[in-house]
Amino acid sequence: MMARREHLIEQLVSYRKIRNHEITLVFDGWKNGLGRESRTVTGGITVIYSSLGERADNVIKRIISKRQKKWVVVSSDRDIVASAWNNNCVPVDSETYYNLLVKAISIKDVHDEYKYEDDEEVCAHHKGNARRPSRKQKEINRVLLKL
Repeated sequence: MMARREHLIEQLVSYRKIRNHEITLVFDGWKNGLGRESRTVTGGITVIYSSLGERADNVIKRIISKRQKKWVVVSSDRDIVASAWNNNCVPVDSETYYNLLVKAISIKDVHDEYKYEDDEEVCAHHKGNARRPSRKQKEINRVLLKL
């Protein structure tokens, strides 16, 4: 388990070097954590371990509700996704983000690639009823372009 955590942290450090985003990573410590919440900074990434008896979900909800930033919350948990929308944050599915992360690490110029893909969609001629994405989907798409 620790090896997988370390590997994820290494990937996020590489991603941060490319994109220079502020990244906070929260791990569960409710079963075998310390008596109190601990924070460390590794390669510019803030890593938080929840305290013994506290779930990472609660830490994430607390962070996004207290800070007035517009966070991008990466989680597949429905409760956290709902909490993110309620706190004016944008949730991104974990699998979607991980695919972007791996792609960005292997291809440094991923932003331009997405820009060209969007141009093709706009220029293409389609007949029939245009289906507009919802506001939430537009917001998610906007954030994904920046990641």
